[in-house]
Amino acid sequence: MSVEVERKFICNADALKMLEEIGACVGERQFKDQYFDTLKFDLTLKDTWLRKRKGCWELKCPTTVAVTEESSVEKSKAAALCTRYKEITDLLEIQLRVSEVMRVDGEDGLTESNAQQEDESWLSKMNLVCFAEFTTVRRSFTLEEEGVQVDLDQADFGYHVGEIEVLIPEGGDVQSALEKIERTARKLGLTGDRKVEGKMSVYLKRYHPEHYAKLLSVHVL
Repeated sequence: MSVEVERKFICNADALKMLEEIGACVGERQFKDQYFDTLKFDLTLKDTWLRKRKGCWELKCPTTVAVTEESSVEKSKAAALCTRYKEITDLLEIQLRVSEVMRVDGEDGLTESNAQQEDESWLSKMNLVCFAEFTTVRRSFTLEEEGVQVDLDQADFGYHVGEIEVLIPEGGDVQSALEKIERTARKLGLTGDRKVEGKMSVYLKRYHPEHYAKLLSVHVL
């Protein structure tokens, strides 16, 4: 299991020019994302995001990893601009974690013996439906800074956003990842001190305002 440490940014012309100078473009790809939850938003209200991308299931859930030595104002700001999520890609573990988050047990829950059903009947068993679906065109860059990747995303509903990302193993050095992201942000000339909205936030605000409002009320977004 890995932890994704990420900072989003709005990529202007100057940032793009600098990125093309200091990074190597490793390609462009297109993918469709489908997000699932119950009608009561049992997963997303707990900041847990079940996604299907290019036929593969992924689960992003919050991590409580402590950031060491985060006493200075500068370090606290750097951490506040980033998100940190565990990424689970094993289907069995995803199903069991979803069941746990929804507090389903007994006959209504999933166990190792009845999970990993290829026909996806587990979705209906847990009352999970698709609440968001959109396609993204992504350009990815690698930098000299070890372990740093920058993605430029263009969603089909008209939103453009950049992401500076570092993946670390669970229990890894989060502070080091934050420092790499901050150094990269400086190189790209990013000076904003407010967190930039991700694709999902903008999508929900536009198309599902009730869902968006509930997530705001519990400080998920």
